[in-house]
Amino acid sequence: DRNAPDARTKEHPARKQLVPFSVDEHVAAPEVPTRLRNRSKPGHLHVVPKRGSLHKRHVRFGFSRCETIFENDAHTSAIRHLPMKGKTKICFLNDTARNGGPGRSLLTILNNIDREKYHRLVVLPRDGVVAEMYRDHHAADELRFEPGMIENPFEPWSRAMVREDHDAPIPLRGARLMGNVARAAVGLRGLGAALKREGTDLVYCNGTNANFAGGAIANLFKIPALWHVRYTHIPPAASWIHDSLAASEKVRRIVCVSEASRSLFPKIHQKTAVVHNAIDLTQFQKSAVVPCLRKELQIPKGDVIFGSFGRVLPRKGYLEMVEAAKRMKADMSREEWSATWFIVLGDTPEDLRPNHLEECIAKTKELGVDDRFRFLGFREDVRPYVADFDISVVPSVYPDPLPRAVIESMGFELPVIGFALGGIQEMIQDGRNGRLLSGNPPDVEGLARAMLQYRRDGALREAQGKTAREHVVKHFDAAAHGKAISAEMDRAIATRG
Repeated sequence: DRNAPDARTKEHPARKQLVPFSVDEHVAAPEVPTRLRNRSKPGHLHVVPKRGSLHKRHVRFGFSRCETIFENDAHTSAIRHLPMKGKTKICFLNDTARNGGPGRSLLTILNNIDREKYHRLVVLPRDGVVAEMYRDHHAADELRFEPGMIENPFEPWSRAMVREDHDAPIPLRGARLMGNVARAAVGLRGLGAALKREGTDLVYCNGTNANFAGGAIANLFKIPALWHVRYTHIPPAASWIHDSLAASEKVRRIVCVSEASRSLFPKIHQKTAVVHNAIDLTQFQKSAVVPCLRKELQIPKGDVIFGSFGRVLPRKGYLEMVEAAKRMKADMSREEWSATWFIVLGDTPEDLRPNHLEECIAKTKELGVDDRFRFLGFREDVRPYVADFDISVVPSVYPDPLPRAVIESMGFELPVIGFALGGIQEMIQDGRNGRLLSGNPPDVEGLARAMLQYRRDGALREAQGKTAREHVVKHFDAAAHGKAISAEMDRAIATRG
């Protein structure tokens, strides 16, 4: 689970350059289905091109916004990227436009499935950092933005949620809630109808809200769906809806990121499969980046860095990490302590309150360890920072489904310390590529002892780091992951209820 910035702060620069025009003025009739030219009916596609170029065509889809990406300016090339006979059309629903683990994991999938076999339509709630990431990696044949995919039930109708919105007057919050229910109903119905008309073969649901939305679309419009489950808990009030959709005939397959996630489906075990997350091994290795952390903070080469990265939330265990550092300090000499650093990359998402990052910073001051802690906030690319870590700490204190931070750290030949909860215990092999500590309740004293052991034993860090890299190469390779996901998609399409 990667740190998540506020997506609103990353406006795509091309957005201000968009100008509307009539489809018939710019696109040859044989290349565009007849329904694309009808601008009067909701649910039909309206083209809005980027000025001076046809590299990206922005298309309005009723209440949605669609972007179809082409390779060059020639009109004759456009048809090449539209769904073609023999290609399987997959609609990937990602339920948030904010940066985070699910969006990055979906990027890995999109980049490692057969582009000649699958037409990749990606639907997001709005434009932002995730959309930019997919554009930059040419990971989608189409991008659509469906505002009916609500990220927060109390979010304003015209922008993303911010922390101050939690303090809005009760009548305003109530109005927003009712409006968002209506937006979701209208938007998702329009999206489902469009997917049905376009002959979509499979709705691939990536994330909690996407599973609810995609499950409803699948059952209303009789389109097969696949759930990718990246969670280990469902609120009791929603569990009956969740379980009913999961058991429905149109939700054909359920891919779980860990056995911990799979435990949510004891009655339909035959539908489920565990496919762990994966990384591009060429991108997550020391030779792939130029380390920058030591230079940025002027940390001497011999000092030892404990690093962590992810969303800064109470369940992520950063307060426990701070407490463990205090206990370490009590057993260290002044010289050892002054050559030890604790680096945290990430922030608290803007739509959540309180700001847990501020709480963690205050805690370091309260416990007298603020001189060695540095909270650096969000970094778009954490790799140059992680490359300078000596030990990675992933201190989640809840059943974290399968945090990418563990895999990515191991890719950089780092031993990883974590609590034996959720999917973390499916990645860390205690004493071989890191340390697993009792997590119920979190063994903070054990965390302090483990960190002190790694602090003092460079040979142990090096040996377990190499084992960690070997473990990732063997079990978490993106290419193999793409094949496993493709097999599940094919099976979902072929399955008959």
